[in-house]
Amino acid sequence: MTRRRHRHGTAHRRLSALTALLLAGGALAVPQTAAAHGHPKPPPAYADVLDLHGTPTTARPGDGEDNNPVTVFADRGAWHAYALPEAGDKDAYGGFSGPLYIAQEYPWWLSKSFSRIRLTEHGRTLDLAAGGAPRSTSLPGRLVQSYDLGRGLRLTLELRFATDRTALVRAEVRNTGPAPRTLGADWTGSLLRPADTPMRDAPSLTATGSGVGVDFAKVRETWDYLTDGTERFEITHKDRVRTTVDGDTYRTEAAKPVTLAPGRSHSFDWTESYTFTTAERTGERARVRAVLARPASVVSASDARWRGYVAGVTRGVPADRRRTAVKSLQTLVTNWRSAAGQIKHDGITPSISYKWFTGGIWAWDTWKQAVGTARFAPDLAQSQIRSMFDHQIRPDSGSRPQDAGMIPDVIFYNDPERGGGNWNERNSKPPLAAWAVWEVYAKSGDRAFLREMYPKLVAYQDWWYRNRDHDHNGLAEYGATVDPANDSPEERRLAAAWESGMDNAPRFDAGLGTGIVANKAADGTLLGYSLDQESVDLNSYLAADQGYLARIAGAIGRSTDARQWKQRSTATSAAVRDTMYDPADGWFHDIALGTGAPLTARGRGIEGAVPLWTGTASAAQARAVRDRLTDPAEFATTVPFPTVAKSSPYFSPTAYWRGPVWFDQAYFALGGLRRYGYGRDAEALTDRLLTHASGLTGDGPIMENYDPTTGAPLNSPNFSWSAALLLPMLTGDE
Repeated sequence: MTRRRHRHGTAHRRLSALTALLLAGGALAVPQTAAAHGHPKPPPAYADVLDLHGTPTTARPGDGEDNNPVTVFADRGAWHAYALPEAGDKDAYGGFSGPLYIAQEYPWWLSKSFSRIRLTEHGRTLDLAAGGAPRSTSLPGRLVQSYDLGRGLRLTLELRFATDRTALVRAEVRNTGPAPRTLGADWTGSLLRPADTPMRDAPSLTATGSGVGVDFAKVRETWDYLTDGTERFEITHKDRVRTTVDGDTYRTEAAKPVTLAPGRSHSFDWTESYTFTTAERTGERARVRAVLARPASVVSASDARWRGYVAGVTRGVPADRRRTAVKSLQTLVTNWRSAAGQIKHDGITPSISYKWFTGGIWAWDTWKQAVGTARFAPDLAQSQIRSMFDHQIRPDSGSRPQDAGMIPDVIFYNDPERGGGNWNERNSKPPLAAWAVWEVYAKSGDRAFLREMYPKLVAYQDWWYRNRDHDHNGLAEYGATVDPANDSPEERRLAAAWESGMDNAPRFDAGLGTGIVANKAADGTLLGYSLDQESVDLNSYLAADQGYLARIAGAIGRSTDARQWKQRSTATSAAVRDTMYDPADGWFHDIALGTGAPLTARGRGIEGAVPLWTGTASAAQARAVRDRLTDPAEFATTVPFPTVAKSSPYFSPTAYWRGPVWFDQAYFALGGLRRYGYGRDAEALTDRLLTHASGLTGDGPIMENYDPTTGAPLNSPNFSWSAALLLPMLTGDE
């Protein structure tokens, strides 16, 4: 994945009127789950699979750093998220940290804790820690805090997401003492105002008849903060309240006290909504009324949905690996963003914790994420794929008709016409879409989805061979589009490296001889550019996708197409097998355009294992590759499968695609070993990876990549494709 500033079921029962209303507010408000009923509640073993404790101190996450040090929780595709207060932080007691909200493309903290409840009795504020330190924990689908107020009073706070725009908070006060208690309640919070100008004046407080609202000014800071002035964060209380605002601080007070008889309880319920447009706000208010009318039903439906999620990700997983599976689940769901702006279907972003990955959806991330997501929410997996194909270039494109069929690298809330600097059409990403579609179908059984996607997948295949096969020999190259940003040979080479997804891998170094050639149609029309090398991973992926297209065509009754795709896959595999394997080196390599010479001097990269995953390699070639993959001096490092072999002169364990371990490449390597009969090797290497990659077995986040020599975490915490592909690795069915 390119890291750069400017690019990158609900229960299966009859729906109640409430659920129907909630569904109406979003394309995927409540996705189908793999199984939602007949499973026990998640056991305590799944508490705190991630450490979600932390309180922000500044509005900008990380205080200027790109990574947010506080891991958060979101659900249902909401664009705001929460954490739990740190133990001992009494100033944060009674509320949840945040929220963190996404200003279209960038994360910001609205408050340290925007809605903190306070209870009073006879005018005296009750100490939430009177009975000792509170307990706060995260469970699948919810955040929970429990306070002992002493003298027979207990307060429990629970936060769940009710819709794709709204969180529901329930604060239950229970009287376990011998005498009635009469209690008052109020809530308070303050804005964390950004120090930057003009973002500093973006949020402002407004009292409402049912709580408090935050309005946002229009700010168009391309690389930091994007709002249209129509966004709103709003708290709505079920009970009657009155609110006063004093600058950046508000106080909401319950209109009347509550008297609790011994053994009785009362629940103070409220919602916290974040919307982008006036139309969203209007629609969400109706959904909020429905939520607050029947909060217990919302809680029940949410818990059933999450029981289904947990069942989906833990099925077939050994007991000692199930916490990691649930951690992967929670990571993916928190990174789920519902349709908004130019994102037309729900998708999953790479990481809510890394500034540049928060508000965008990448192509090859999506293909991999969909495979993992299908295990617990097939509808969400389908939606992710649609979110990218919504922006497939059409033949009638006014700006790039020559790219008909192409899938852009990444889409964001804002496209270029709205000033979106992160949107990227100057390159695509590796073609794994047909694989993703087939894997999702294998979980959903939805042939209509196959029929919908088939012509789009065909158009994407056609684009690769029309625009990226310079010498028309059936072997494609990574490349760059005709795009204003690709205005020099170096920019075109850079875009082509991004297209591979392995941005700064040694095999793409200009200093090692990588160059660019122009691709033209028969009439001389410039179609784009290619690297002057044919890449082994690209052509193996193309062969695999052709095989999956054969399966898809067969499943929807297009038998002639199926035969033709199978023949193409066989031919592509043969070309890779015959031209890209170096017997002297025992490895697959990119080859020079024109001469076909293997580029062995650039060292061995993990891409050379992809022909095993795709079934392209011969048995003898697979045996030789297996020897490299299991050699500690090559790829069997402390955390196995570095992106560059340890023996390579270009190996650097912390330099992005020049050595760190990425779980997608580990997935391909493990799957390749299993495919050719080396299952014992695969199991041993899987155990090593799960044991030594930092945080996987504790409560640390799943990272973008890891140091292969130490297992230390490197880039981007809470990374989606790592979480997605961990799920099949945990069951050994790569």
